[in-house]
Amino acid sequence: MSSSALPLLASRGSEGVKLIHSENGFLQQSDLFCDEEAKGKIMKFSEDGGLFGFCNGQKLKVLDMSDGGTAFETPKQKTLYIKFSPKNTYLACWELFYTSPQLPEGFDNFEIFNIKTKAVVKKLKHKKQSAWEPRWSKDEKICGRCVSNEIQFHQDGDFSTVAHKLHIQGIENFTISPAQHAPYIVAVYIPGKKGAPSCVRMFQYPNFGNGQAITNKSFFKSDKVDMFWNNKGTGMLVLVSAEVDTTGKTYYGEQSLHFMTSKGESSLVPLDKKGPIYSVEWHPDSSHFCVVYGYMPAKAALFNMKAEPIFDFGTGARSTCSYNAHGNILCLAGFGNLPGEMEMWNVEARKLVCKPKASDTTFFQWCPDGQHLVTATCAPRLRVNNGYKIWHYTGKVVATFNVKPNGELFEAFWQNQPKENYPAPKVSTTAYVEVKQQAYRPPSARGQPVKKLAIHEHEKPSNQRVDQQQNMSANALKNKKKREAKARAKQETAEPGPVPPSSTNQSAGSAAPSGDLETDKKIKGLKKKLRQIEDLKTKQKDGKTLEKNQLDKIASEKEILDQLSQLQVS
Repeated sequence: MSSSALPLLASRGSEGVKLIHSENGFLQQSDLFCDEEAKGKIMKFSEDGGLFGFCNGQKLKVLDMSDGGTAFETPKQKTLYIKFSPKNTYLACWELFYTSPQLPEGFDNFEIFNIKTKAVVKKLKHKKQSAWEPRWSKDEKICGRCVSNEIQFHQDGDFSTVAHKLHIQGIENFTISPAQHAPYIVAVYIPGKKGAPSCVRMFQYPNFGNGQAITNKSFFKSDKVDMFWNNKGTGMLVLVSAEVDTTGKTYYGEQSLHFMTSKGESSLVPLDKKGPIYSVEWHPDSSHFCVVYGYMPAKAALFNMKAEPIFDFGTGARSTCSYNAHGNILCLAGFGNLPGEMEMWNVEARKLVCKPKASDTTFFQWCPDGQHLVTATCAPRLRVNNGYKIWHYTGKVVATFNVKPNGELFEAFWQNQPKENYPAPKVSTTAYVEVKQQAYRPPSARGQPVKKLAIHEHEKPSNQRVDQQQNMSANALKNKKKREAKARAKQETAEPGPVPPSSTNQSAGSAAPSGDLETDKKIKGLKKKLRQIEDLKTKQKDGKTLEKNQLDKIASEKEILDQLSQLQVS
């Protein structure tokens, strides 16, 4: 297949399975590959994007992306999951287990194929959908799979022999660190039973004996655990979820986030806002991670390799965080039930670049080039307006595709590619400035100069004042003149007194309005900043560590007081 400016985009829907190519950075609907009869439920790229596998309802096929030819195929009608090994040597597949009069014992619904030789190297019955997926090390030296109460490891491509076993009663899931070579770290999850806590343990392969765990982390409230390794395999985040909140405050259940390292260290990640944990993601260079958490508006923050907070993005309508391949742009977004606002942040400068909006988005993914991303509206989550958009990180939509009327889109995602194939994008360091909504003007007044409103009596046109005086009764006019004369006399007799020095340092709202709306607005804003500084000082006295931007705000107190003094004196 010919090279293009962007990787391929795969889509699966009522129109079949498609591979869509790009020219000059824009996706073209002249499909590179299309199987309109594909009615299967799975398609997937290999880790390096060199292979593409899908089930069309009749066969399980694997395409070679270098020439578009068929690298492998086998009769499979109901395949639900597939997985490529890291070096594209093996393909594992799983389909729903069932029995029938012809197959009273069921059948081997789990198989591993050697893609090059087309041979079945392993097949067996694996009834549960959970934990079906085999795990390979990055160099494919070891492969493990979950069996009842143990993990069985095969070594050097020999699937006929179990080289090592990790036996723990009740073991439910495991993962292998993504390190490129030995030593391999294996993390396992054991749910608690009969009052015993759940736990996650780390072992160095193949040292699985009693007391040989590198580290052990226990949790008393756990129904589910998700484990996230960083790319170097040196650290892992453990997201612990309990279905029920024992406090009764929410129906979301309870969640906590824990940090573990391959050296045996572990700690709780301190989250200073209560509520769900929506998204967790490691930076590509494994130096820190981002978490989106808390009741809406959700908070987003960065943490270092000691699980200490290093930057706070504030709050917003967010439910996900995602770094681009090069790690210099972070997207914070709110999809699903949220409005679809995306925040593109310059990671190094810690500045907001832009804030586009992608409504009705059910799927989001960065392109491997680090500059583009795809947002899709897919069924069955949403069955109307199905389609996808390709965005540039600056907020520009470069391509849009909508399915045919009454059609549906089930998936749309990028072909995996090494980030080294693309240069890192140069990100703007200019802080984003939100454009506020302008006041409504009727069509007849648009394009015309804005007329100043006559707010005070003396600003009204003289002929208008004469008309009003003529329409007044004699008694009302007499009373009006008395009030004006009294006001003038009071103004003339009043002598301006000196401004007390202490008034320049007051941050409370004791000063009277100046009569100028713009000045009053500035004074109000400065007083708000002073209140925030007082709060930060209190936190500092209580021993809380402040961020650099918070310390800078405290340092600006004298400048703010001087500005406030000048405005109040004027």
